Amino acid sequence: MSSMAGLAVSQHGYPPQSREPWTKLTHRERLPEWSAYNPKTMRPPPLSHDTKCMKILSWNVNGLHDVVTTEGFSALGLGQRENFDVLCLQETHLEEKDVEKFKNLIAGYDNSYWSCSVSRLGYSGTAVISRVKPISVQYGLGIREHDHEGRIITLEFDGFYLVNAYVPNSGRFLRRLTYRVNSWDPCFSNYVKILEKSKPVIVAGDLNCARQSIDIHNPPAKTKSAGFTIEERESFETNLSSRGFVDTFRKQHPNAVGYTFWGENQRITNKGWRLDYFLVSESIADKVHDSYILPDVSFSDHSPIGLVLKL
Repeated sequence: MSSMAGLAVSQHGYPPQSREPWTKLTHRERLPEWSAYNPKTMRPPPLSHDTKCMKILSWNVNGLHDVVTTEGFSALGLGQRENFDVLCLQETHLEEKDVEKFKNLIAGYDNSYWSCSVSRLGYSGTAVISRVKPISVQYGLGIREHDHEGRIITLEFDGFYLVNAYVPNSGRFLRRLTYRVNSWDPCFSNYVKILEKSKPVIVAGDLNCARQSIDIHNPPAKTKSAGFTIEERESFETNLSSRGFVDTFRKQHPNAVGYTFWGENQRITNKGWRLDYFLVSESIADKVHDSYILPDVSFSDHSPIGLVLKL
């Protein structure tokens, strides 16, 4: 696949060095030990072919129709290049009547599950596309006030639950901040902890919060912005981190400045945010072989993230 429309791509799937803005450390408050995340040099060697594992990709596409119709994009090419087992999508922006045309998005991935917003059409929405058939599938949190925007799909596999989540954005003027931190976050936390009583849990998706200063380009300027308020960061720690969910990228790369989201025209200068995560139960944190970002896949304002889990 052509990972960035119009750009030459090397044999490893990445554009030439001069076109890799994510390798430039532009953080306003950088510490001496910090370095820019570079997947070409910071990812571990692949597992041997006889090691049983599952590879999961998560991507906020910010409109699935827009992505698949963008020149240079190939869903099949992404599948062939990354060879993932499961693809979690957020912000599909689909209505239920449109789902049928996307069910066979990638050949060989015959299991797909879709959740669409019913309160505001063409808004939010999640999907999971998998070549591994899950044991069971559940939609939503089971709480009506949280389940009308198509934000949660849970797949049960033999060794774990996979929760694909698109957490509500606090919005312009922080209009949904109170709802987010006082209602959604605790309910989501309780939901995944209940699942965890049966099996370990993997949370994948856009959690709409940059956890720490290292996770955002210009922290002082964003403390009153949705995604980096004190309230949101404290809620993340209270409802997820302190309840035993491990941020796999940060565990693997404690000093790497890696972003997954860039505002308009900011990708080229690497002024971004890390809003997308794989969180896992502590009991399986040591089974994570790799937690990574694919910054060269630029068809959305988010880049995909990946997880390789040894089974």
